[in-house]
Amino acid sequence: MSSYTLGLDFGSDSVRALLVDVNTGKEITSTTVNYPRWAKGLYCKPELDQYRQHPLDYTESLIKVVNELWEQAPADCASKVIGMSFDTTGSTPVAVNAHGEPLALTEEFAENPNAMFVLWKDHTAISEAEEITAKAAAGDVNYLSYIGGIYSSEWYWAKALHVSRQDQAVADATHMWVEHCDWITALMCGKTHPDELVMGRCAAGHKLMWNAKWDGFPPNEFFTSIDPLLDGLIDKLNPNTKTSDICAGQLTAEWAEKLGLKAGIAIGYGAFDCHMGAVAAKVKPGVLTKVVGTSTCDITVADPQTLGETCVSGICGQVDGSVIPNMIGLEAGQSAFGDLYAWFKKVLLWPMRQFGDVVSEEQFAQVEDRLLIDLSAAAQQLPVDLSDIVALDWINGRRTPDANQNVAMALAGIKMGADAPHIFKALVTATAFGARAITERFQSQGVDITSIVTIGGISKKSDFVMQTCADVWNCNIEVLESDQSCALGAAIMAAVAANKFDTVSEAQEVMASPVYKSYHPDAKNVAIYDALYRKYQQLGDVVDGGLQ
Repeated sequence: MSSYTLGLDFGSDSVRALLVDVNTGKEITSTTVNYPRWAKGLYCKPELDQYRQHPLDYTESLIKVVNELWEQAPADCASKVIGMSFDTTGSTPVAVNAHGEPLALTEEFAENPNAMFVLWKDHTAISEAEEITAKAAAGDVNYLSYIGGIYSSEWYWAKALHVSRQDQAVADATHMWVEHCDWITALMCGKTHPDELVMGRCAAGHKLMWNAKWDGFPPNEFFTSIDPLLDGLIDKLNPNTKTSDICAGQLTAEWAEKLGLKAGIAIGYGAFDCHMGAVAAKVKPGVLTKVVGTSTCDITVADPQTLGETCVSGICGQVDGSVIPNMIGLEAGQSAFGDLYAWFKKVLLWPMRQFGDVVSEEQFAQVEDRLLIDLSAAAQQLPVDLSDIVALDWINGRRTPDANQNVAMALAGIKMGADAPHIFKALVTATAFGARAITERFQSQGVDITSIVTIGGISKKSDFVMQTCADVWNCNIEVLESDQSCALGAAIMAAVAANKFDTVSEAQEVMASPVYKSYHPDAKNVAIYDALYRKYQQLGDVVDGGLQ
């Protein structure tokens, strides 16, 4: 008899639902729904690096995406679902009241962006992140030692402090802050009340400073030494975090009715999207999994005995059990990958937007759909040369190595002969260089990386981007077949949480994604890219040091 699990993947722009047969690993069907408020640009101020998402975008889209799934799936599939799990972007926290309700779901704060989820790409908390980093470095115990040594404006505590400083009303109403992956999981189980809410290991370890070395979280005194506004928040967090293979609870009758599912099915503890994607890729020591989308997230794992007491600097953390139980999960990533290409497309499309009386909406849409495809085709025909334009990938700051959201993108070496394909080629190469810097940081500090697996839309859509990466990285790249790898990882964890499998590895053997395509480095380009990479590093030194 067939049985299924659901993987729900909450991305930056949309939520994806994936139905998987746990007996065969076959992906039955998937659906995608865009967040309606986000699509309108509500509550965001890109010029201020402010990106907020309303909780109703998540809940309304969840209901819609799952019910649309049943319209496509074979009859009676919904009644055979045994579990579901969630992955989300991160760090994406929200302020909740004493009842565990996001403030934006209350009448008083319904339209207040500070009361909404602060999306991972929100960089309004740069100064707060710097304060946290400085305080940790000056202390007797550096509570950032296991999350790269540098706190990021993309992460939980910096965002909580920034919002509290900016909005006294929100600060007064806040009981605690909750990550999206933990809140949506608790919501399905009816356990959002602070007394019942238990966090997944993934978010807590990589963004909230949880670590077994200090029996949970840093003490309250550490946070109050940064700012009294943080007083008591840490005491609201349950230090008993859980890995994603564990059942967080059962689906409530209320949500079962909304989603067309049976009440009581297992809900696994949530995690960040990239961590679940690595599960779908059968990540193991020596294999780096890259989720390649608007940004990237790089995940690998290491045996605790092999890694020992090594603390890899400048990454997004190393946490026991954050990816696979009993293994150290290591995270890094780039703040922009596809976002850099999207920025360039927006720049090139600007003139067409100004001539609405000449260019119809249909014509504009056709150009918009084809622009990056045609740019890629043209750029792919250009030779790789030592005189190529060199660019940085820091259009949205730098996540790793060594987080710094103050840095900016730059281009060098532009001459009169440069056209759009030449510049686009430089941007693609820059994103590959940024990824190479991450791999080299891991390798330089004793984390073995021998092969790379990519997942995400860009990895399946662009031969040009992936071949450039293979040449720059000088290694083979495997691209996974699944179009919904993060949701697939969630579905795998849901199967373990539902006791279909005893271990994650057993579930992966049946359900993990096969390889879709492989790329191999072109030897004639490798040496040239090595030289261009040194120029990338030199340009980075100039920008990092600031222009005098």
